[in-house]
Amino acid sequence: MLTAMPRFSRLHTSLVRQRLLPRLIMYVCVLMLAGCASTHAPKRHVDASLPLLDPGSRNDVVLAALSQVGTPYRYGGGTPATGFDCSGLVVYVLQNSVGRPLPRHTAGIAQQSRPVSKKQLKAGDFVFFNTLGKPHSHMGIYIGKGQFVNAPSSGGRVRVDSLESPYFARSFDGAGTLFRN
Repeated sequence: MLTAMPRFSRLHTSLVRQRLLPRLIMYVCVLMLAGCASTHAPKRHVDASLPLLDPGSRNDVVLAALSQVGTPYRYGGGTPATGFDCSGLVVYVLQNSVGRPLPRHTAGIAQQSRPVSKKQLKAGDFVFFNTLGKPHSHMGIYIGKGQFVNAPSSGGRVRVDSLESPYFARSFDGAGTLFRN
């Protein structure tokens, strides 16, 4: 035979369901997201066996990047015919302008580049962003005067953006170069 639950117990159970459980769930979610959104970039282990590029070819890289402005974005894309995602654009530009092969993902490209400060950026260097809650989840090619070429998102096109735009200023994650100077 079932006995009636005391009034206090029902009230207590109701409060737990209404207040405590949602707060506990929210707290756990916040902790999980905080772990994903770490702003600490992994240490770069630059491959010393790869020769640094001649600084005289910086303009070639910039012109090749600018020539792709307007190409549609496509996740996994790596040619003008298929469209580009951010790393596909960078790989294509470097291979076709200076003959430099690169890994196909932003983290791998960051690993191969020598870190430079934002103040030291020169045309042809890479800029990295934390846009997905993980370091180096987006990148572009710096073209000078605070501007860079990137393949930004689904439905978009390769375009020139500013490092000072609120979105990219907030998510800036570092810069790197493959050039000697």
